[in-house]
Amino acid sequence: MAKRDEIIAFCDELLDIGSFTDYGPNGLQVPGNEDVALVASAVSAHQESIDAAVAMGADLLITHHGLFWDFHPRALTPPMANRLKAALGAGLSVAGYHLPLDAHPGIGNNALLCRSLGFEPGPEAIGEAKGRHIGIVGHRSEPISAPDLFELVEEQLGRAPLVFADGPDRISSIGIVTGAGASDIHEATALGLDAFLTGEPSEHVMADSREGGIHFISAGHYATEIAGINRLGELIAEQFSVRHTFIDAPNPI
Repeated sequence: MAKRDEIIAFCDELLDIGSFTDYGPNGLQVPGNEDVALVASAVSAHQESIDAAVAMGADLLITHHGLFWDFHPRALTPPMANRLKAALGAGLSVAGYHLPLDAHPGIGNNALLCRSLGFEPGPEAIGEAKGRHIGIVGHRSEPISAPDLFELVEEQLGRAPLVFADGPDRISSIGIVTGAGASDIHEATALGLDAFLTGEPSEHVMADSREGGIHFISAGHYATEIAGINRLGELIAEQFSVRHTFIDAPNPI
């Protein structure tokens, strides 16, 4: 057993949430049981993940996409009320860590994906969101061929990416902004990078890739944002001697 508030304080400090402006609150969003034996993690705090956490007897659900967002209605909709009923009725605490988890240099979505593809994060900044750069620019000492990189992305993320292969034959630099970062292709092009990887595509990126001479790789919003929240759950388990389970609720977007 561990205390919920100690776990939340650990996450808040690790991710330095106070230094971020975000699209919704970071940290504890729904207070449930004060004692925690099982932590569940998930990419998003929707009904499926909440129900799964309740079914396995979790005391705390930590997510990358929490419950509350600036673009949601301020009054509770029936779906949001159902989510809260399920969590509160089971004593399930729910926490969300969004931009701070994207940006973290050690366990962030961008940093983890960068290293998993064989690149080392460099000093350049990319992917501005709410006044902070959250993306990663990675470099390889030995370039990788474009087809091999596309294959490696599929291998690491478990899905075939959408690719506009308009960059050089061999890739030694890449910009990564997981999730919805398609428009950051302009920063990647201005930096002279060989490739740019994000989650969701936008209509304009086909022309941007072709005209900018850069590879565009769209590997899925969900798929590119699994690693960070899963690693955070693992760290909690290690730090507090509690159990952790990742809830996989695949999303094709």
